[in-house]
Amino acid sequence: MKTNTIRVLIVEDDLDFCYLIKNTLSTLDGFSVLGECQDASHALALAMELQPDIVLMDLNLSSTDLDGIEAGRQIRLATDAKIIILTAFEDPEIVIDACVGSFASAYVFKSQFELLTDTIRNTACGSTPQKYLIHAAILSCLSPAEKSVFDLMLGKSVDLQSSSKTIANQKTSVLKKLGLKSQKELVHIFSEKC
Repeated sequence: MKTNTIRVLIVEDDLDFCYLIKNTLSTLDGFSVLGECQDASHALALAMELQPDIVLMDLNLSSTDLDGIEAGRQIRLATDAKIIILTAFEDPEIVIDACVGSFASAYVFKSQFELLTDTIRNTACGSTPQKYLIHAAILSCLSPAEKSVFDLMLGKSVDLQSSSKTIANQKTSVLKKLGLKSQKELVHIFSEKC
């Protein structure tokens, strides 16, 4: 985060809910709503143009080629913005899968709107319990050896006993399992930025 003001982009197809978010954030110090859009395809272009700190991403966007999960994932890969999933679904499996798929940092149930501003503040600069839970869920697909290689790829000091060929194969496996194309993408998504 570059300033004390948290810069927010809203991606929400329910215009009344979008208005509620915008109206709430505009009455509070420390928030700036940079823009809003109703569909996922617009969201990526807007996020790249505006460079928000936080993107509030509706999970269930209608009438679009992309859903909120894929749009969130693309925004995470293309910008430094953190994604907060907004959802009316309160099924934990659906929500965690959505957060994993989009590399989100947090989520808010629409029925718990009163938690939104604190979630935005906590997510904008810091590690939250939700972020640790999502991170663990993302990495749950990796074997213990792959988790060590993942740490190595992030630049952490790891004592590996494997051959360089085995490590190279494990790096490829880590990227494939996480759905990433390169170590650069992995570092971008998982390094701690504040």
